[in-house]
Amino acid sequence: MKKFMVWSVLFVSALAFSQAPAEARKLSSPSAAAGSKPEKTLIDFNTKFDIASVETRDAKIKLVADQGGNALRVTTGHGLSNPGLTFKAPQGEWNLTPFQGIAFDIKNLEGAPFAVRIRVENPGLEGTKGSLAKQLDLGPGQKKNIRLLLPRPLPPRLAPRLFGMNGYPGGMLKEGALEIDKISRLVLFVSNPKADHAFEIGPIRATETYLPPAWVSMSEEEFFPMIDVFGQFIHKDWPRKIHNVDDLKRYSGEEDRDLARNPGPDDWDKYGGWKAGPRLTATGYFRVEKYRGQWWLVDPEGRLFWSHGSDCVRSQNGVTPITDRKHLFRGLPEQKSPLAQFYDRSSWAPKNYYRGKGTYETYNFQAANLSRKYGPSWPEAFSEISHRRLRSWGMNTVGNWSDERIYLKRKTPYVVPVGVGGKLLEGSEGYWGKFKDVFDPNFKEEIRKGLARQKGKTAGDPWCIGYFVDNEASWGDDVSLSLATLMSPSDQPAKHVFVSDLKAKYSTVEKLNQAWSARYTSWEDVLESRQAPDRTKASEDLKAFYTKTAETYFQTVREALKEIAPDNLYLGCRFAWVNPLAVKAAEKACDVISYNLYVRDVEKFRLPQAIDRPVLVGEFHFGALDRGMFHPGLQETQSQAERAAAYERYVGGALRNPSIIGTHWFQYGDQATTGRGDGENYQIGFLDIADTPYRETIEACRTVGYRMYEIRSASSAKIPLGR
Repeated sequence: MKKFMVWSVLFVSALAFSQAPAEARKLSSPSAAAGSKPEKTLIDFNTKFDIASVETRDAKIKLVADQGGNALRVTTGHGLSNPGLTFKAPQGEWNLTPFQGIAFDIKNLEGAPFAVRIRVENPGLEGTKGSLAKQLDLGPGQKKNIRLLLPRPLPPRLAPRLFGMNGYPGGMLKEGALEIDKISRLVLFVSNPKADHAFEIGPIRATETYLPPAWVSMSEEEFFPMIDVFGQFIHKDWPRKIHNVDDLKRYSGEEDRDLARNPGPDDWDKYGGWKAGPRLTATGYFRVEKYRGQWWLVDPEGRLFWSHGSDCVRSQNGVTPITDRKHLFRGLPEQKSPLAQFYDRSSWAPKNYYRGKGTYETYNFQAANLSRKYGPSWPEAFSEISHRRLRSWGMNTVGNWSDERIYLKRKTPYVVPVGVGGKLLEGSEGYWGKFKDVFDPNFKEEIRKGLARQKGKTAGDPWCIGYFVDNEASWGDDVSLSLATLMSPSDQPAKHVFVSDLKAKYSTVEKLNQAWSARYTSWEDVLESRQAPDRTKASEDLKAFYTKTAETYFQTVREALKEIAPDNLYLGCRFAWVNPLAVKAAEKACDVISYNLYVRDVEKFRLPQAIDRPVLVGEFHFGALDRGMFHPGLQETQSQAERAAAYERYVGGALRNPSIIGTHWFQYGDQATTGRGDGENYQIGFLDIADTPYRETIEACRTVGYRMYEIRSASSAKIPLGR
């Protein structure tokens, strides 16, 4: 499952766009339809502009004249993190309440793509919830007209009854909203650059009159319920929205004809490997090999294979909690209705409203719509069309978190997630939870338990590429797990191992005290203490034990996995937050190093410390708010058209990266409009809640998928031969 804590999602209402499609404009809010375009110049780079008023950080600036008038040229260095500049409101604050957003032109002056980040802030709340953040991707020489929509708070009369979601109707914010009448600063910067960058920005203006959508003025009685029987937002319309069961049938027929016209690439073998390409040694299973300077998967028949797939190929993506929230939904089925089979209960809630509340009732709108669409045999119909869709879309892999009833049909290669139980490292912390104590005597047995259900099923299956064990574990920085060990209770197995190592190195606690500038009275005191030492003084020992922890983790997992599935690949742990020590440990044990990379471009992605191993992208996505959803996910785009372009750019860049052997999109279908157990309600599917395909993204997927072996083989000509 996916996090929502990265910076680009904390401020989800900041949508940049230049030209929305006419159809989308027609169906947007009254403010857009009104066409009112008053402007207020906030910063004008004319000859009277005081360039000394701009604060810079590892950046040089100068006024220039471009074709459209005056501009500010910015050249950022790469010696510091976040080089850029800050504009302050001349009188301390701007009141932008009457306006929809902030707009300006920006141009990349270089021949390579890069991203600029923008932050709009309130006084005294710089870089916190009192700010609005946005990332702008600039292609080589590209010029964009950017508009940042200023998010509004939910109406006070509606907000108390809207909860359990990360995003809310209209992109409005329930809490932590920017105070639009008190804008103090505008910050532009490049985050952690590896090279110098140059760009120009034009005058910065507040633009267009803000007119709230019609539902903002509704009473509670008029607004609620806000979700229709298909799981869609009632108070907005958009292209291909489902209004009745006839719409479901009609769009199903359209898709069937589309799939018949596009059955899949001609140059693939049955696994999706490159039938027209070279043939390597066939082992009957998937393996990895570096061929002509690029890492590849090799399929069971010996064909080069690049894994292009989707996560969460299943009918559970539309599950949403309804306990305490039944007022949100219109027409939930009666208990005697055939559609009542899609009620269920859950307790999974690591974040948000339902955390700590025990079990809660749920409803699965996705499955209900599949039942309406395909009839009583919908599970089989959905399974069959999913395999057909993936091949038609230019995909050859069923990704993580998918339904085994689908992938065990063995029509499309697949990967399998394995969870790890066991004793926790009590002093640790992380977004999804504490790290495991890898020195606990039962750790390996816990891994075996997780893998045991794969015996006679996926273990040894030629269609199984391999296993991800764990997901987005809390690796922290290069001393975090060591500090967590020392901050754990005295009965923590890892702590006993660490203290034993310290005894072997220092022999006496006095020598340890001298090295760490500590005040332990005995080795027993080290065990009993739950205070972290000075990380600078203890750095060498902390890093050494971190390395030991990471290596023990990966080696133990590998041994357990290969006992049960010796012929399938160990695909790693799906890094999200990681440091070089953990990656170096993974290199020694994993067949493939996996990352969940929620960024815009991975063409230049490299493993740290010049590690040369194959990399699989386990998750990425893009989303937009132009089709009735409330949250764009971890990488927002302005529209479905821009979302499609972002997909093509991302996968194309991955194909040109010699280390990356595949990308898996998160996820197959949109999340529920009102969110899952942890509140995620992202527009991140290839299919909406009613199982209707997003045409734009699918066409982009086909564009790159049907040509992926051509693209990758062409890029190999630029790489020195590896064999």
